Order: sequence, then C-alpha cells, then structure tokens
Amino acid sequence: MDDLVVAGIAVVAGLVAAFLLRILLKWLGKHADRTKWSGDDVIVAALRTVVPWAAFSGGVAVAAAALPLKSATQRHTNQVLTVLLIFVVTVAAARLVAGLVQTVTQSRSGVAGSATIFVNITRVLVLAIGFLVVLQTLGISIAPLLTALGVGGLAVALALQDTLANLFAGIHILASKTVQPGDYIRLSSGEEGYVEDINWRQTTVRALSNNLIVIPNGQLAKSNMTNFMRPEQQLTILVQVGVGYDSDLEHVERVTCEVVTEVMTAIEGAVPEHEPLVRFHTFGDSRIGFTVILGVGEFSDQFRIKHEFIKQLHKRYRQENISVPAPRRTVSLQQGSLTIPQQRDALDVTP
Repeated sequence: MDDLVVAGIAVVAGLVAAFLLRILLKWLGKHADRTKWSGDDVIVAALRTVVPWAAFSGGVAVAAAALPLKSATQRHTNQVLTVLLIFVVTVAAARLVAGLVQTVTQSRSGVAGSATIFVNITRVLVLAIGFLVVLQTLGISIAPLLTALGVGGLAVALALQDTLANLFAGIHILASKTVQPGDYIRLSSGEEGYVEDINWRQTTVRALSNNLIVIPNGQLAKSNMTNFMRPEQQLTILVQVGVGYDSDLEHVERVTCEVVTEVMTAIEGAVPEHEPLVRFHTFGDSRIGFTVILGVGEFSDQFRIKHEFIKQLHKRYRQENISVPAPRRTVSLQQGSLTIPQQRDALDVTP
C-alpha cells in the first residue's frame, strides 16, 4: 500500500508539474510575441511540446520505480517511457530546427525566405535521426538497416530520376542565388511572374493575373531566364515618343523632362532621384522619334508609371502645341492601277 501511495504521489506530481510548466511556457510565449525576433517564438513553441511531456514521463518513471515490479516489466516500462520521450523530443526538435531555419532565411536578404525545400529537408533529417535513436533504444541494430537502405537507395534513385533531378535542381537554384522567392522572372518559353515558393519538386510563380504557374525545378534550371530583381530591384524602362518635323526639339526636350520630373515625384513606385533622360534617335517617315528613360522601383510599377506618364505628356503637348503626327499615306488612283508614291502627314485620295 505504501508503494502504491508513493507511485500515485509521483504520477500526480508529474501531472501538476506538467500543468504548471505549460502555464509558465504560455506566459513566456506571450512575451516572446512582443519581441522583434521570431526565433524565440519557435523555441517557446518547441518547449511547450517537450517540457510537459517530460515532466509527466518523469513522474510515471518514478512511480514505476517505486512499485515492486518484476525486472522484465520494469525494463519494458522504462523502454516505453524512453521511446515516448524520444518521440516527443524528436518531434519538438524537428519543429524547432525547421522553424529556426525558416526564421534565419526570412531575416537575410538573398536567401530563400519562403522556400520550403530547406525547411522540409531539415525536418526529415531530424525525424530520421530520431527514428534511428528509437530503434537503437529498443535494442534493434541499425547497421543492417543502413546497409539495406544504401542498397535500396540505388534502386529508388533509378526509379525516381525525375524527382531527384528536380530536388537537386531546386537546391542548386537556391544555393546559387539566381532565383529567390519574391523575384520577378521571365522564362524564354514566355512564363513570367513573382516566385512564390521553391519546394523539393517545383517552383510556384504567381503571374500578374494572379494565376499560379507551376514549373518543375529541372525545367527552370535549364531555361533561359531574366530575373528583373537582380542584381538590384530598381530598373529603367523605355517609352518611345515621336513629334512632328516642325517642332522645336529643344522645347520638346525641356517639356518632356518637366513631365518626367512631375511623374517621378507624384506617382507611387517611381524613383524621384532618377535623372530625366530624353534621347532623339530616328528621322521617321512622319515624325522624329525619341526615347524617354524612366526609373521604376520594381517590375510591376512600370505599368502604372507608363500609364500616368503618357497621359501627362499628351496633356502637356496639347498645351504647348507640340504635334504628335500619326503616320499617313497619300494615295493616288489612276486608271486601272493603284500607286502609293510617298508618305505624307495627311490622307489625300485623288481620283
């Protein structure tokens, strides 16, 4: 009876300790939420999984030691408690390490912030180590198992060539830092958009239409690709404009630069410090062509900036009486034939 009382006290003490520790860790979790570093949230969450179970398992172990059990029963009980504790610690360690890996990658530029491939590989490795420790604890030799896994791994590698190719291609892409989640890319095959994630098999790209494009990592590694976010996020865009031959080009350049300055200052996503650039380059059939160079913060900003720039430029040209002629042709009709002698600024049909 005394042994039963001691065992009951040990179990109850373990339960009370687990309950109190859970409350303490919950309080610590609230304080961790207030800090800037998200790693402490991951650590506290892992401890909330391990510590209460460890306290309960300790209480049960003390209770088992206090009872007059046979040696075989005592040994099996200790093994069960040890396996339970190893399982809980392994799961918590997998969450902890995977969470810390994700925290570190999110806090550093040029590293895959949301790429799940590193997180998944880390989680699988920790769980595999925990499984091997459980087998060793139960007295099962893991040397034959490792040998069998090595031989069987060759057959699996041959059967899963495409999958493994995508896996190593994804690791290579992330390690070389040519593509990272958040980058805007365009493939030679025409697909383009923001990279959402790179996992063990595929890369997910979100197009500007908000549709998801799934690209196998092997295909991405072999494709010719333009990354609009590297080496820097800011880029320049070119807008083609033309004015009539009777225009004062000095006046046109000055007015255009003023419009560029206004747009760069007022529109979100523009780069105000970008110097307005106008470059004349072509004597066209009906106009003198030139290029306006604008600076934008990132790839998707160019559409809004082009939109506002063209509107403002057209309005200002009308105020300044600067003509933007459309290409037209003079058509002469003769008996039984149609001739087009040359291009003009007006459409004249002469029978």
